[in-house]
Amino acid sequence: MCVMGVHNHIVVRIVAMGLVLGLSASETAQLAQASGADWSQVRQQPVVWNRVQTETIETETIEGQQTGEAEGQQSEEPTELTQDTAKQNTAEGAANLGLTAPSVVLMELSTGTVIYETDADTRRSPASITKIMTLILIFDALHAGKIQLTDQVSTSAYAASMGGSQVFLEEGEIQTVETMIKCITVASANDASVAMAEYIGGSESEFVRMMNERAASLGMENTHFEDCCGLTDSDRHYSSARDVAIMSRELMHHYPEIQNYTTIWMENITHNTRKGSNEFGLSSTNKLLKMSTSFETTGLKTGSTSKAKYCLSATARKDGIELVAVVMACPNYKDRFSEAATLLNYGYAHCSLYQDAEEIPEEEVPVKNGVAETITGKRKEPFSFLGTGGEDFSQVERVICYYEDLQAPVAEGDIIGYIAYRLGERQLGTTDIVAAGDVEKAGFWDYMKKMIHHWLL
Repeated sequence: MCVMGVHNHIVVRIVAMGLVLGLSASETAQLAQASGADWSQVRQQPVVWNRVQTETIETETIEGQQTGEAEGQQSEEPTELTQDTAKQNTAEGAANLGLTAPSVVLMELSTGTVIYETDADTRRSPASITKIMTLILIFDALHAGKIQLTDQVSTSAYAASMGGSQVFLEEGEIQTVETMIKCITVASANDASVAMAEYIGGSESEFVRMMNERAASLGMENTHFEDCCGLTDSDRHYSSARDVAIMSRELMHHYPEIQNYTTIWMENITHNTRKGSNEFGLSSTNKLLKMSTSFETTGLKTGSTSKAKYCLSATARKDGIELVAVVMACPNYKDRFSEAATLLNYGYAHCSLYQDAEEIPEEEVPVKNGVAETITGKRKEPFSFLGTGGEDFSQVERVICYYEDLQAPVAEGDIIGYIAYRLGERQLGTTDIVAAGDVEKAGFWDYMKKMIHHWLL
């Protein structure tokens, strides 16, 4: 071993101290590094791993950097292996299922996998399914604590002037945020949408700016909003079947409480105005809620104008699988519901879902140059994979992998490894493992304490 530099005398003393105390080479090296001495890199021993089946777990240590660099290398999303299959299934378009709507998308909600699509990226007028984005921003504000369900929202003259589908709010009328949400989801109320846009954004124009910003963040490349309710006939107000599916997934997947409102068939609200108090009945525009189906309808939003024709984003649940079927520009009012049902039935006949939310076993992962020598990890989020080829998910293997040579400091939430899922030779995808706590970088006196502790033992 060659030791060079101006701190040679320090290294010699530390080596001697390490020998006396019976420290390992790596522990002596850490102490030397803390003192500022030049020391060659000492490789830590990897965690041993063995292949096991689905019910058990594999563990290995792999080379790589922690946190940001590791995330870039290993934090890939679950592999959407069914995308090619979906395109093959829809090669001949809607004629395969006898659909009349020119643009349709069928997507699984937990993975975002597209199962079926036709003309999915053509820009079309979305009509009132625009309100899905309005609802996303409302629930964003609720979850951020900016507004509460019990907040009192006053209706402006502009909001009260909205035509089309409405609940006939009057200027100055006050309703709670929750009542406004019901008016939007059940009755597709334009007046309630504008009132909420003004309450959150200060003005509808500012709220629309927020809508477009949120759409961009979701990767909705063929969407631009001009208002918050879809009443406009502007050619600059457009979306696509794929983008509607993306924002539908965002709302349903991240804010599942929306189903408390999107599953309401009929409910009354109370108008309290200068003219007095009176009851007003809300009736859902989503007829799938009362249709006889083999699945449970959970939402979501209808839309229709002369420009957009008849549109629908329909969400459903069956056997633990949640799907969204988007139908745009359907020429007939009733057909949008039956064609959405056809898409959903197709999905449930061809799909199976693998999900894993089980916590990983506690494993002591080595950390170099830290106050603590190890750290434990936890999964960042559940993993889901949608199969459309009759896969036997009982044979899925999962491998727990930790990054080698983790260096302190490590903060809670930093990525320290990943879980890989495979079925035979097929890689299904990965999900990140993050640090369950913090490990601060050790200083000189921390190493001295460790040496004294070893000596006392």
